[in-house]
Amino acid sequence: MNDDKHLYLVMHPNHALIASQLDPEHFAKHYTQGSTRYFEGRLIFVEVDPTFRHPYFKIEQAFADLKPHEDGRPKATKFIKSYRTFEHIDFDALGTLYYCNPLGDFVALEPKDYDPETRGDEMRIVLEINPIKMMVLTKYNYVEYAKYITDPDVPKGAPVMFYAQLEFNVEDFLKEFQDNPFVRCYVPGIHPARLREAIFEVRAHPGKNTKGLSLDCPVDRISYKFLRHGFMFASAEKTKFYPLKSLEETEREYYKFWKNM
Repeated sequence: MNDDKHLYLVMHPNHALIASQLDPEHFAKHYTQGSTRYFEGRLIFVEVDPTFRHPYFKIEQAFADLKPHEDGRPKATKFIKSYRTFEHIDFDALGTLYYCNPLGDFVALEPKDYDPETRGDEMRIVLEINPIKMMVLTKYNYVEYAKYITDPDVPKGAPVMFYAQLEFNVEDFLKEFQDNPFVRCYVPGIHPARLREAIFEVRAHPGKNTKGLSLDCPVDRISYKFLRHGFMFASAEKTKFYPLKSLEETEREYYKFWKNM
């Protein structure tokens, strides 16, 4: 396969499998700044092995249409599919993940085995990004949540899910709220009193392991520094985890992204 033929799976802000002649850096710049299509927010996409094929996608046809413009500019985006894309992707074909700010600056993350530092949190806030966008308070840990949300019997789940976790500690939050009921909650769109009520509700029902906090996932309004662990691709059969880089690593390796976090 030619080096100028790339496959990208966009996970946010839209859902799409795209063929492109641009490398990841220039693809990020084009998607956030260089296109007539406009959105205000972050871009999350992942490289897909260009040899990947699935009958759901007309990849060969898209690659055949990847031809430079008359003025010599490379073809930036050839949309292959914008519906049910994620569920038809083989996780083994996923490569580097790019988390981009609105300026097109990014941090590149590589998949690794999931082995986070265990903190023993009572509850967590999960950010569901694709294909469903929700914010959920849960007792499940990061891997348990993958099994839960991809269970066919879960009415608010899906066959696959791409999600992250918010940096959050129940006891720290409750103490801060008690000391100052007017504290500004760092969870976008969630009043701190509502978050406290959700925590008490989950605590009051031993068999209740999840509580929806929002019918949207405001990932565009959550700084990279407030994320925990990394990003998870999950299905009923397997998971693929992309750990976050530390803030120190991010500053050292991706300074332009770091200074605009």
